[in-house]
This record gives sequence, structure tokens and C-alpha cells, in this order.
Amino acid sequence: MNNRKRVWYEESGNRLDPGLIEQLRIDRRNAYHATGTNEIPIIIKCRQGCGKDEKDDLFRQCNIDSHNHLDHEIRIINSMKGSLTPEKIKQIKDHDAIERIYYDRPVSAYLDITDSQIGSGKVRDTHNLSGEGVTIAVLDTGIHPHADLTTPENRIIAFHDVIKGETEPYDDNGHGTHCAGDAAGNGALSDGEYKGPAPKASIVGVKVLNGSGGGNLSNIIEGIEWCMENKEAYDIRILSLSLGSKALESFRRDPLSLAAQEAWHAGMIVCAAAGNSGPAPSTIGTPAINPFIITVGATDDQNTVERTDDEIAEFSSRGPTIDQMVKPDIYAPGTNIISLLSPGSTVVTELAEQVIDENYIQMSGTSMATPICAGVVALMLEANPDLSPNDVKSILQMTSEASFGSQWGYIDAENAVEMAIRYAENRQKSASADGPSL
Repeated sequence: MNNRKRVWYEESGNRLDPGLIEQLRIDRRNAYHATGTNEIPIIIKCRQGCGKDEKDDLFRQCNIDSHNHLDHEIRIINSMKGSLTPEKIKQIKDHDAIERIYYDRPVSAYLDITDSQIGSGKVRDTHNLSGEGVTIAVLDTGIHPHADLTTPENRIIAFHDVIKGETEPYDDNGHGTHCAGDAAGNGALSDGEYKGPAPKASIVGVKVLNGSGGGNLSNIIEGIEWCMENKEAYDIRILSLSLGSKALESFRRDPLSLAAQEAWHAGMIVCAAAGNSGPAPSTIGTPAINPFIITVGATDDQNTVERTDDEIAEFSSRGPTIDQMVKPDIYAPGTNIISLLSPGSTVVTELAEQVIDENYIQMSGTSMATPICAGVVALMLEANPDLSPNDVKSILQMTSEASFGSQWGYIDAENAVEMAIRYAENRQKSASADGPSL
């Protein structure tokens, strides 16, 4: 018979998420709790209907000494973030204001032939579309003002830095700059060779990851919240999230998943990387586990324009999700993608052999596939600005090429844009048919 006494955090019911329980176990094993000063970054989700007095009381209890603090409210998920010692977590876990406490766990960052292969080049030629008038927010490590984004005019229309609070665009890691180019680079320094699907789209850079490509759940959620607050100011239609963290529980509870879902319901098309933990099954990360948003997997194009030899990239995370749902929703090229280089950044040092012509760098990952998908979405929205997020997702899936034995297939920009145009034409016909008769 096992008579082991259960530790307090093992008897907390649903008040503590699995990630926080694991951190408390680690803390206990390392005996840091004896000092009472080992702070754990946390997110506290407040109970629905929680009153201001209850929140204020919780805030006071958590800021009573220098080792504990709540310092920021995250309104879109009715939460607060901060750092608390294990002892303080134990004291406040049953507070009336609290629904759940989460570990603010780490998040990390997960085009030459691509443009021809997915059909975006043909879309631009046939329909004269380039993403003009559509804004993509790239939530990542920042954005370098590369000539492919600023020539002949600066298309970086806003920059927000969650990490350091800087006001001018920069990217000390380089990952975010590459992703921005994957979506909207115009090939200014390569005679058009390395061009994204939407070379005239506007870009908003939101730095939510540091120079090492890391951050926390709350950083990403704050970035999403900023995009929602500034949606109208910059006409942000698309969020590109080439980042993620291991999914520990249902999308219904995961705070990053819930934040992405809020953006979707606010009218933003959210594209999120599936993750780079393949080929094992059930490796989709968060926020990509959310069933509403567009989860993007990566293909290996074998460096050929033809699709017949393409396959799912070995590293691309597979479904089902932790909720046993089918994911990814769509696949796009993600192997050996050439895009924009941020001078002096971390990736230039780590991937020096991948630098091309001093202005570009080659990278692989679902991180690259995601902004490529976002660029195709920009073409769709330019063709038909009235498309809802659900319209966009449905069109992408219905027009994709059945491949790889997956329920959904390989992105097809040409077919997706043409269906978006037909949506607009059919709506006009319906409006005419429903008009007043003479």
C-alpha cells in the first residue's frame, strides 16, 4: 500500500496548470523552497464575474514583499502576470478571484523556388495582385528594415517591442526578419529572385521574443493584445505566429491558445506554426492546437518546382492535437527557404554557412511555412476584402491539393485566390437578385 503523503500542489484540483505543478516539483526537488525566494513566472486567470474588490485584494496579497509581484494585466484573457514564490502560490491559490494559475512557460521561435511552386507568382501576373492594402502583423523576434521591405517605399508601418520597449524596428535574432520576408519581401536586392507571395503587403513588426529567440507565454499574449487594440489603426488583418510552446492541456484551457482564439473572433486571420517536433505524432504545439486558427505544417519541396516529389518535412509536427483534433490545417513550403537577413543578428552567427549574397539567409522550419501561408492570405484579402477568417480557412482547405495522406493538403495560391474572387462575384449576384423589383 502506498502511504506517500501528497504534496499541497498535488491536491490543488484544477487551480494549477500541469506546467506549474511540474515547476513546483522541480523547485521542491532542488530545495529552493527552503529560502522562500525562488520566484516562478506565472499567469493568474481571474474567475469570470470576479469583482474589482476581489482583484484588488489579490493584487495586494501578491505585492506584499519584494519577492512576489503581479505587475501587468492581460485583459483579453482576464488575467494578470507576475512572479510568485512557491510559498505565495500556496497561500493565494484558493483566493476567490482566481480561476487558475499557469506557469508562464517559455516560448521559442520555431524564396526563390517557393514563389513558383505555390502559384503566388502566377496569381500576381494573372490577377495583378500583390497583397497591396493588406497588413500582416509578424509576431516574432522583431524586424530589421531590410531594403526588400522599405524599397521603393517603407512598408513597415508600425513596430511594437514587448521585450525592450524600443520604438524603432530592429531584430537582434533575425528569425522575425526572415519570416517577414517569407510573407512580403519584394526581392529588391535580388532582382526579384527572393520574393514572398505578397510583395506589396504592409508589415507590422511585433517583437515578442528576445535575441535568443525565446520568450514567455505572456509576451506573446501581450503582443496579440496589442494587435487587437491597434487593429483599426493599422488595419491589421493577419497575424503570423512562427512560434510556440509544448501543449500541456486542452485548447480550452491553454492561455496562449485562448488569446489566439480571441484575435480570430475579433476578425483577424491567425496563422500559427505547427511546430518542429516531427515526425512523431501528437506533437502540435500551442497556439497551433486551437481548432479555430490556421495551423501550418511544412513541406520539403526537394528544390524542384514540381510537386510530385514533395513530402512532409521530417521536422514538421504532426497531429492529432492534445484534444485529438486533425491538424495541421494546411501545408506550405518550409525547407531551405531563402529570405531576408538581419545584419549582426544571432542567426547570422549561428547559421553563417547559410548566408547568401550578404542580404539573405536560408532557413527551414514550420516558421517559414507559416508566413508563406500568411502571404497567400494577403493575396486572397486583396482580391476579396470581405472574406471572414472562417471564409479564408475554408477556401484554403477546399482549394488545397490533396497530398501526403493528410485530410488537408498542400496550399494552392492560384486556386485559393480564384475562389476568393468567385465568393465576391457570387455575393454581388445574390445582392442584385435580392434587390427591389420595379
